[in-house]
Amino acid sequence: MDGTEVAVRAVESVGTDTIALTLETPPGFDAEPGQFVQLAATVDGEEVTRHYTLSSPGVSASEASGGSSDESDGAEETFEVTVEIDPEGSLSPYLADLEPGETVEVAGPYGDSFYEGEESVVVLAGGPGVGPAVGIGERASDEGATVTVVYEDADPAHEQRLTALAAAGATVVITDDVSNEEVLEVLADAQGQTFVYGFADFLDRATAALDAVSVDADEAKTENFGPAPDSE
Repeated sequence: MDGTEVAVRAVESVGTDTIALTLETPPGFDAEPGQFVQLAATVDGEEVTRHYTLSSPGVSASEASGGSSDESDGAEETFEVTVEIDPEGSLSPYLADLEPGETVEVAGPYGDSFYEGEESVVVLAGGPGVGPAVGIGERASDEGATVTVVYEDADPAHEQRLTALAAAGATVVITDDVSNEEVLEVLADAQGQTFVYGFADFLDRATAALDAVSVDADEAKTENFGPAPDSE
């Protein structure tokens, strides 16, 4: 993999079998919330790569680490991804066991389904899609946008950040069924650019919910995480 080796700054549990992995920002790294990176590490003698979407509000290349202490004072020197741990997976259990100071390789960012300063955003997230949901929500809220987050998960992660978003004025709905009446009422009233993040089965359910309230799913910015681990 053609990536940059960066140090781990923190590994924090943010829910059941879910971690927030904080990494050093590579020089020249310029990412927006909703984009994703490729992480690589050598596990049992083999290089393993996986893609993870940013769960931090984004970082500009002008804020990347590598300058003098005066130049980087107050700059954003880290970024975060949220990792749902698959006990049978090759990389996620390894990432969960990392200690600060250990390293992984980072390539990217990639993807064009990201926040671009829209005045109003509606984010539908399933499972690990909560990562980009909180990143986009926080960035948009900080910039004065209207924010709606609908998060489907029977065992939610990032509850503190979601609570903080709601306290800042965002509409936040946590549900175990993205198609229920409460969610449909929220989606019918919401305005703005729609984002959808999650595994393939969630994207199908989210698309059906948008169709039910006459929102054009083709206009949504979507990121399909592929089949859920237990569906493979």
